[in-house]
Order: sequence, then C-alpha cells, then structure tokens
Amino acid sequence: QLFCDFGKEMVVMDPNGEQPLSAMISMITKDNPGVVTCLDEARHGFETGDFVTFTEVRGMTELNGCEPVEIKVLGPYTFSICGTSSFSDYIRGGIVSQVKMPKKISFKPLREALQEPDFLITDFAKFDHPALLHLGFQGLHEFQKKHGHLPKAHNEADALEVLALTQAINENASGSSKQEEIKESLIKQLAYQATGNLAPVNAFIGGLAAQEAMKACSGKFMPIMQWLYFDALECLPEENADNTLTEEACSPKNSRYDGQIAVFGSGFQEQLGKQKYFLVGAGAIGCELLKNFAMIGLAAGEGGEITVTDMDTIEKSNLNRQFLFRPWDVTKMKSDTAAAAVKQMNPSLHITAHENRVGTETEKVYDDDFFEALDGVANALDNIDARMYMDRRCVYYRKPLLESGTLGTKGNVQVVIPDLTESYSSSQDPPEKSIPICTLKNFPNAIEHTLQWARDEFEGLFKQPSENVNQYLTDPKFMERTLKLPGSQPLEVVEAVYKSLVMDRPKSWADCVSWAFNHWHIQYSNNIRQLLHNFPPDQLTTAGVPFWSGPKRCPHPLTFTAITGLHVDYVMAAANLLASSYGIAGSKDRAAVVEILRNIKVPEFTPKSGVKIHVSDQEIQNAHASLDDTRLEELKHALPTPESLGGFRMFPIDFEKDDDTNFHMDFIVAASNLRAENYDIPPADRHK
Repeated sequence: QLFCDFGKEMVVMDPNGEQPLSAMISMITKDNPGVVTCLDEARHGFETGDFVTFTEVRGMTELNGCEPVEIKVLGPYTFSICGTSSFSDYIRGGIVSQVKMPKKISFKPLREALQEPDFLITDFAKFDHPALLHLGFQGLHEFQKKHGHLPKAHNEADALEVLALTQAINENASGSSKQEEIKESLIKQLAYQATGNLAPVNAFIGGLAAQEAMKACSGKFMPIMQWLYFDALECLPEENADNTLTEEACSPKNSRYDGQIAVFGSGFQEQLGKQKYFLVGAGAIGCELLKNFAMIGLAAGEGGEITVTDMDTIEKSNLNRQFLFRPWDVTKMKSDTAAAAVKQMNPSLHITAHENRVGTETEKVYDDDFFEALDGVANALDNIDARMYMDRRCVYYRKPLLESGTLGTKGNVQVVIPDLTESYSSSQDPPEKSIPICTLKNFPNAIEHTLQWARDEFEGLFKQPSENVNQYLTDPKFMERTLKLPGSQPLEVVEAVYKSLVMDRPKSWADCVSWAFNHWHIQYSNNIRQLLHNFPPDQLTTAGVPFWSGPKRCPHPLTFTAITGLHVDYVMAAANLLASSYGIAGSKDRAAVVEILRNIKVPEFTPKSGVKIHVSDQEIQNAHASLDDTRLEELKHALPTPESLGGFRMFPIDFEKDDDTNFHMDFIVAASNLRAENYDIPPADRHK
C-alpha cells in the first residue's frame, strides 16, 4: 500500500522526465490553423496537447522565438498550430522544439482520499484488486488497533475477523470506496500474509516510495495519484496449497527468514536454500539480485550454490548505483567484491565468484556438467549479444532464465520458463536508429551528431593508430593480415601507421602542442572551407532547391583566438593526449601553452578543386570499395622498419569518462562543441 498527498497545489515541471523532442521542418502552411510538416527522416514524436516553439524558420519569421503554442497531431510527420494566415510566406528550414509546460495538480487529504480514492492500476488483469485491498487494509488496521498485533500467519480465526471488519467498513462506507461485493479469498490472503516480510517486495515498494519523495522535491515526473496497491498472489503455490501453507508451516521458527516463511511456508524456504543459480553480471542489476538472493536465503542451505561471473573491474562511476561497492573498491573485480559484500549480509550464503566472460571461449568452464546441475540462470548483462548467448544456453539445457534490464528510471523483467513462455530471443526490439556516416562527416544537425563525431575522433586519433603501430612493430604478419582487409581499409591502416611513425611523431611537448594547433585548424577551419568551396552557401541541387536546406545546416569556419577558452581547451586536451600516446610528459600550464602557440606558424590553406566530398552513405561505400594500389605501395616502402625504431612503442588510450584529470572528457566536450559552433548547433555542457 502506497499513498501520496503533496498538497492542494503541486507544480509538476516535467511530467515524463524525457529530453524535450525536436524535429526539422519542411513546410508550414498559411492557414487557420497552420499545418506544420516535418522532414520524413523520423517521426516528430509529439502528442496532441504538447506545447512547442520555433527557431531558424526562414520566411515565416513570426514563429521564431514565439511563446509556446499548443499543437494537435495530424500524423506522424504533421501537426497543426495556431492560425498563420497573417504571417509571412514560409520559405524553408526551421526547427520545432517541445516545451515542457508546468502543470498544477491537486491531491485529496487522507480523510477524503479514504472515502473517494483514486487508484493507480499496476495490473489490469486484477482491475478489482486495488478497491478491495483499499478496504482490506482498513480492516487490517482495525484488527491491529484492537489486538495490538497483526493477524497470525495463516490463522483462520484471525483471517475471518479481518474479513468481518472489512465487510463492516464497506457497509459503512460512503462515496466511491464502497464495493458491491467483497472478495473473501482476497481479504483472507491479506490477513494470512500480514506478518510476512519479503525483501524483494520491500525493495520494490521502497524504491517507489523514495521516487515519490524525489518527485515531490523536484517537480520532475508525474506523482502517483494517489493510492497504489500491489500484490503478487500468483507467486503462491497453485497446487496442494492447503497442505503446504498451514498455520504450523508458516509459524515463526526463530529464523531470519520468518517473514518469508509466513508467506510461503518452511518447506519452500528449505527448497530455496538448496538452489543452484548462475548469475551473469555483477553490475547495477547484479548487485540488486545478489542482495535479494542473500536476503531471501537463496543457496544458503545445504547443497545450495550461487556462481557469479563478471569480467569487469569497479569504476568510480559505478558507485552511485552499484551499491555493493565502496570508494576503496575501485579497480577491484566486481564479482569478487560483490560476492564478499553479500557474504557479509548473510554468512550462510554459498557463493563463488568468477571473472570469466560468457561465450564460446568459456564453454569448457561452463560445460554440460555445470549447466545440468543448475536450477536456474539470472542475467544481469548490458549487451544484447551476451543476453542472446545465455538465452541459447538456457534453451538448450532447458533452464529457467530471469532476464532484466534498466535505463535510467525505466526497467523491464522477463521470466523465461521452459515449455511455458517464449524465450528471450523469440522477440527482438527494433534496431536503434544509427546516424548516417555522411551526417557525421559533413552534415551534422544535432548535438548528438557532434558528440558521436568527437567520440570517433578520440578513437581515431589516440587509440586505433597506436594499436596499429604496436602491431606493426611486434607482429611480422601485420602487413600480410592488413592487406587482406576489404575495400580501402588496407590503405587507411597503413596510412595511419605512417603518419604516427613519420609525419605526426612528436619529439617534445612543444611538438605535441604544434600538432594539436594544426589539427584544430584542419578540423574547424580548413575542412569547413573546403566543404563550402565544393558546396557554396547559395548552391542549388539539380531539382532547383537549395543544397543547404532540410537536414543540411550550412557551416562556417572558425578563427582561432587564444582568448577563447574552448579553443585553448581543445589544444590543451589534444596535445596532452597525443603526448600520453607517445610517452611524452604533458603539461597543464595554459599560459605556457598559449606562449608556445604564439610562435607557431599555421600553413596557409587554399581550398582545392577536384576534391570529392561524399553527400550520401552510398557514395562513401562506393569510394571505400576501391583501393589505390599505387599509394599503398608508396606507403609500404616509406614505412621505417621495426628494427630501425629500436624497441619504440606507443601507448593506446582507452576512453575513461570518470577521471577529470586525464583530458579525455575535456577533449570530447571541446571537440563536440567546436563542431557544433561550426554548424550553429546549440552546445552541450560537460555532463551531457
């Protein structure tokens, strides 16, 4: 039972907590009401009653920066707004953005809400349960008030008294709380289990209550209006329940599990202790599952065993939600640390920690004997491939599977039972929409595009080239394997190795600063100027429409200034990362870096004719399908031999977002926001 009362006037600032939607416009009619048509790249996602505002509209400029207007959805790509008959003619472009409008809601006080309750339905198969449990809990409270204790577990006399009290409350009820008929079996079950105490249910209800408190404080998300009743009666045994759930079987045993025994009986608790379970993953979900396993006594009896495996180590960013870990556990193995933590919670727990990845390479560890001995498997994974692999194993060995996932405040659970339910892999989510390569390379129109571009830059500058160089220097068959790669990949790999060993190899910190400075000009000035040379701002397509329209935003080159913080941020981050990849000592002295920049002469850039810039992914694929053999041979002969480099090695950099001192996030933020500035896209702060 959960009840919320946040007063007569609570203001909800953000009903759903989602990022505001936005869409690019292709047409706005002059009509009453005006009809807005969005580009057919993606559905706008708006709902009737949403409020929106407009920016970057050409022609019908009256809409730019207007007060939020309410819309009516006409289709997946169209919606109507206010009258636009008196507005200027629409020419092209524009972005429509959702505006979250404050919403006032009023709560009934408890006395009124008891008689005129509003329920949040959690299970439409039990549509009548909330209203009946609303009365049943009042009967339960009357019983406790009268006797000073809750009904004894599965005591028939106490259950009948609670039923009688509930019926009396119903007879005297007024308003919508009064029911035509009381379902006796439901109220008796409430009384039977009133002394029960189930850790997983406590965690669920406690989590809901905590989130309601956060809603009241923050005004984010719609609160529960106003009563929530949750039951899971389907968990009770369906066969032979009268013999297994007796008062004697459910009476206290002076055990830590008495609250659980009151619900399921001592026989069930004994079986629970004998279970053998395999938990795959010890992250956020894994921590919650292990805590619940320890609390309910899973594998805490004779013959029981939990095997948990996770190949990851604990990172600082894990600590806010993976609650079995503490700051001093950072860099330790998740599985070992989690197992030790729950062992402290319940010393009777039988648990073994592994550090293995599940997959074909570990089937000698998790073999026939291992799976045949299991009673079930629980997945706590963060990727689809591993989930599907474990699903196949469970189907093959006919083992129950508990599958779950989370995303922010959202979560899902799927229980897979052999011969009863579909398997995890039987249904698949639609694939996530990927960003076209040409959009990332030349035509971004949203901050998500520039963020992904910056992330790709990081990998392409500070990780992949270093790995390729080290393979070239240590693996005699590197070139042989590289030449077998498809399309133009051999040339790309060899060219990257050549640049890292010859053209871009720094000898000092000043060289690193010079490289970063030049790279800034290449990315944010030269490449943009070349793009505008190929496609001038006023260029028309063969259809006679402006090339720079629709999803294509016309960019402008940037000019480096040492007084602009973001410009120096990029040089500082890129120079330090390059230095790190070459084993050169970096520096955090911005003033010294600016002084070095004063002495660097950037080569003059002139856009070239004949440079091919691809405007579609198909053009990119076609270009990558061919290989410039002449250029490849030139690079192969120009590469210094491994022997001539005297044991030189590079240091590939793995992206780590949680260390504010390593320049990784500094580079991503600067690279993304500079590119956003190129294309007049609103920047994002560091935390996005």
